[in-house]
Amino acid sequence: MENSEQSAFTGTAEEILQVAERHMRAGGFDAVSFRDIATEVGIKSASVHYHFPQKSDLGAAVVQRYTARVINAVGAADNPRETVTTRIDRLIGVYRAAMLDDGLICLCCVLGAETLDLPDPVAESVNRFFEQVLAWTTTALTAAPAEPTNTSAGQIVSNLQGAMVLALATKQQDHFSSAAEGILKSL
Repeated sequence: MENSEQSAFTGTAEEILQVAERHMRAGGFDAVSFRDIATEVGIKSASVHYHFPQKSDLGAAVVQRYTARVINAVGAADNPRETVTTRIDRLIGVYRAAMLDDGLICLCCVLGAETLDLPDPVAESVNRFFEQVLAWTTTALTAAPAEPTNTSAGQIVSNLQGAMVLALATKQQDHFSSAAEGILKSL
């Protein structure tokens, strides 16, 4: 999920967030170490703490930044010139880009699986990510009443999340492609 949106953070804080996100997407919340981030960014660990006093502050900021990028990337959910299929295909494209371009799983897919063990600020940010993606998907499905569908936002997001896990775990990306194709056919 590309990094094209301007972040509220700049400079060193932005670098810290980028490194932390990559670590979390590759190994979960526990894969984040202030010392490792500091080494990779080329700063002292105290500098990471300066920008993000607690690991939960860093985790929540990473998730909030990621959420903003995803919502920005999918664009308007209710553009009257677009079909439901076009909108949902754009959502699929965001997930596909994360997997193919980045070679990593959706940040909130990883953290969602750990949510019971996450600090509250991080778990709440993950919850807000899913609420926003589900709300976007619901709007995308219902903004064109001439195109009724029996597919729910929850089914679409669940299928995309699960297909991404399966494709990356088995190193067979056609699992994702097959799920995406099935979603589009169900619309």
